[in-house]
Amino acid sequence: MLVRVRRGDNLWYYSQLFRLPLQLVIDSNGGVNPNALQVGALARIPGYTIQSYTIQSGDTFWTLSREFGLPIDSIFLLNQQTNPTMLQVGTNLLLPRRVTAKIADITDDYRFSKMTADLDQLTEIYPFIRRRVIGRSVMGKPIEEIKVGNGLKRVHLNGSFHAHEWITTPVLVDFLNEYLLAMTNQQTIREIPVLPFYNEVELSIVAMVNPDGVDLVIDGLPDEEPYRSDVLEINNGSTDFSGWRANIQGVDLNNQYPASWEEEAATKPAQPAPRDFPGYAPLTEPESIAIAELTIESDFSRVLAFHTQGEVIFWGFQGFEPPESEVIVEEFARVSGFRPIQYVDSYAGYKDWFIEQWRRPGYTVELGLGENPLPFSDYPKLYEDAQAIILASLYM
Repeated sequence: MLVRVRRGDNLWYYSQLFRLPLQLVIDSNGGVNPNALQVGALARIPGYTIQSYTIQSGDTFWTLSREFGLPIDSIFLLNQQTNPTMLQVGTNLLLPRRVTAKIADITDDYRFSKMTADLDQLTEIYPFIRRRVIGRSVMGKPIEEIKVGNGLKRVHLNGSFHAHEWITTPVLVDFLNEYLLAMTNQQTIREIPVLPFYNEVELSIVAMVNPDGVDLVIDGLPDEEPYRSDVLEINNGSTDFSGWRANIQGVDLNNQYPASWEEEAATKPAQPAPRDFPGYAPLTEPESIAIAELTIESDFSRVLAFHTQGEVIFWGFQGFEPPESEVIVEEFARVSGFRPIQYVDSYAGYKDWFIEQWRRPGYTVELGLGENPLPFSDYPKLYEDAQAIILASLYM
């Protein structure tokens, strides 16, 4: 919500007026001196939107403040050009409305455009988040990172490395929405206060690593060439892409990392395929490169890559994982009921590379049970389990 600064206003006053944590208000107005606001400038108030109200007979600012439970000065602030002693019936006032429910539109066709629309809304309502493009897919779609918080512990989450595991994307966007909502309303998630995490943790989320592949699974053949002809050829002429894991070029993005890549390549397809082809070399695809470059520059404390299915958590790689990895995964297992698996005969994955390069905790979290793509009817259980694991990643 945007408000126009009056003489004497400051960000501390706005935090008190709207009952918001001061740091969230400060970070929503980055680069502004919180104690020296320019009169007439616009300031951002997180966790609020503006609603229009049609004046009725007998309305005053005082009666409206009581009816809607609003501080009277918040009404003055949004209606600076209105004379409160001369309200005209039938004209409109602006009233602040606190956001108290999630707004992400979680549906069973959660394609790239839906995710982007949800992120746009979240950015508008919660401007203290930081959002940036870290790269682009083969077809040019932006791959975005969202950051929340200022802490020294840097926790990274990502989803939809694999196209037909797209359900991991709404899980992450849904959690982001719940997390932001709880922060601005100073509430808990699973009885855990989340506001302290803001200054303890920097949460990084890339909700959709493989947007071209996700859209292929959900929407079918793209219109653009050469992608339309190429995916048909890779898929042996079939227009059923429900089993497609790869990016639009037939490269499995989670087989792309330089962690014993040669061993993985020796047992996998030697050319583009709907799944498992690791590329002709490590880090050839723009999507895997974007995540690698983000990881190199970000100094993450730990990473969690969300996949489906199996209700297991892979947490080791060739003995490079530190002792704390086991302590953390045991807590993940406790809160979710998932089975921890230290080693598996698989290489070149994102968490493998992270563990090998940084010797820090890395996890592949396999949500759900069944056959991919999992049915959307499983979503409530997937979200509940992911929510528990993500919260544990913040407090452990």
